[in-house]
Order: sequence, then C-alpha cells, then structure tokens
Amino acid sequence: MRIAIDAMGGDHAPKAQVEAAVQAASQWPDTHFVLVGRPEALEPLFGNGKPSNVSIEEAAEVIQADDEPVRAVRRKTGSSMVVAGRMVKEGAADAMISAGNTGALMATGLLVVGRMPGIERPGLAPMLPTIDDVGVLALDLGANMDAKPEHLLQYALMGSLYRQKVHGMAKPRVGLLNVGTEAAKGNELTKAAFDLFEQAPIRFVGNVEARDVLEGACDVLVCDGFSGNIMLKAFEGAAGVIFKVLRQELTSSWKSKLAAAVLRPGFRRVRKKMDYNEYNGAPLLGLNGLVVKGHGSSDAKAMLTAIRQTRTALSGGLLTAIKGEFSGK
Repeated sequence: MRIAIDAMGGDHAPKAQVEAAVQAASQWPDTHFVLVGRPEALEPLFGNGKPSNVSIEEAAEVIQADDEPVRAVRRKTGSSMVVAGRMVKEGAADAMISAGNTGALMATGLLVVGRMPGIERPGLAPMLPTIDDVGVLALDLGANMDAKPEHLLQYALMGSLYRQKVHGMAKPRVGLLNVGTEAAKGNELTKAAFDLFEQAPIRFVGNVEARDVLEGACDVLVCDGFSGNIMLKAFEGAAGVIFKVLRQELTSSWKSKLAAAVLRPGFRRVRKKMDYNEYNGAPLLGLNGLVVKGHGSSDAKAMLTAIRQTRTALSGGLLTAIKGEFSGK
C-alpha cells in the first residue's frame, strides 16, 4: 500500500505532514508513505533520520490557498498537489491526502485523477461529530454548488458504502437534509430525491433537519454542496462562539475561575468530542482513485487521523465496492 501526501499544502505544512508520516511509518510498517514536495524543505525535518517506508517525491511548485483552483491545477503541473494526483492516476500511489486549497484539490480530482465510470458528480464527504460519538458522514459539503436528484442518490449510495467499508456499519441510516421531516417538505430537488431514496437499496430514514444532525439522527447525511457547506460553516461558527463565551464567563471573576478549575476535565472532554482532529480526512467520493481532503489547519495529529482513515478505506476495498455499485449505470 502506497499513500502520497501533499507535503506542501495546509497551514502547518510541511512540518505537520512530515511528523505525521514518521508516526504513521512506525504504526503501519506495511504501508509506504510518499511525501510530495520540495526536498530542501522536507529533508531537514527528519531529526532522527527518515524511516525506510517514507520517501520523497520532488515537486518544485506549490498551489497557494488564494490561487484560483482550475487555473492553478492547469498551470502548476509540477505542484505537490498535482504531482500527488498524477501518482494516483498512474498507479504509483493507491491514494493521496492533501490539506491544501480545497477547490484546487477538487480540480485535481476531476482533471488529473478523473471521475469513476457511472459517477456524474463526485462529492466531498467529511465526518461530523455527534453527541453519541458515532459521527455522521455528510456529503456533499462543497464539491458542487448545484445538484440534481440523481446526484443526491449517488451520494446516498456512495456514503452508505463508505460507512459499511470504512466504519463497519452493516446497515447505515441515510438521511436527506431538509427544512422539515415530513415527506412533502422541501424544494423540488429534495422532493424528487426523497422519492428516489425510497426506492434505492439503502436504509433511508427520511428527511433530517439541521438541528438534529449532531444528535445522531442518521449515519449518512445527503445534501447539495451549497446547503451542506452553509450547514458546516454554521456548525463551526456556533461551536467557536460557544467556547469563546464559556471562556469569557469562566474567567470573569475569581469565583468563576475556581468553578472552571473543577469543570476543566469535563470541558476538555467536550472539546475533544467536537474537535475536527478526531474526524479529519474527508474523501472525495466518486473519483477513479482515493483522494482525501484534510482540514486546512491540520496539525500532525489531524494528518495522522486522515492517514488512518485513508488506510482503512483502502483496506476495506471502498473503491472496488463503489465501482461495483455503479458499473454499467
């Protein structure tokens, strides 16, 4: 198994990527990790020497966070992200991981790796934390701003297979993001998708409102990229504000500080439960190869989580399962 890592993408690159690769090399000696990037920037970071199952693939260019995605992929053909994608396309790597420019990674997936036969629109599928610690796989959360009912059906099928193969769920519950739980609720897109879901070979539990997502109402949440991305940003913003307000209140007086000292272990558990590092690694499902998106601010711990998710997906035969589902469609 060979996993290519875009070592130059992300807020903490390349340090986080190198540290994660070294830790991963120790945990999974049967896997070879290829750090794609500038050797002069990577080599000095191996303090105790480079593990035998870690190598460097030279890539002189870097796609920046503010680069226009499609133009950057087409012009910076020697960038770490594009080179990693080309390795997957040519079979030199079984998967790639990048914490870089999200739009550019989407473009790399489509223009370099290519779509899987039968898939019209690949979907970005991150895990969101839930109160029961099971998490929910949500797609699409930003790969495509517009969608047709048939695209949502494909997301439902791919998401269900992902939770089966990666997380070992026999019959994952699939929900459709909507403004109400009644079957007749929603716009034309969700109404048409609802009818398709009812006839599909999935465990469809109906419409799910955004307020119930983190309660664990379903195991796979399906939506169009526009609605899904708004929901994701709303969750992130709300969590940030809540923790900020709590911090202000618990440091406002000496009595509050004493109470905070007692409650600190509980708050740490809550923060860990909602920490993206625990769920990092969103696959771009529907490509002819495994492409995984790490959070832009991923540290070494988060990158290691993305590597773990990627290995599990490869070991579970995720791509083979999806190809089998959509062959001939």
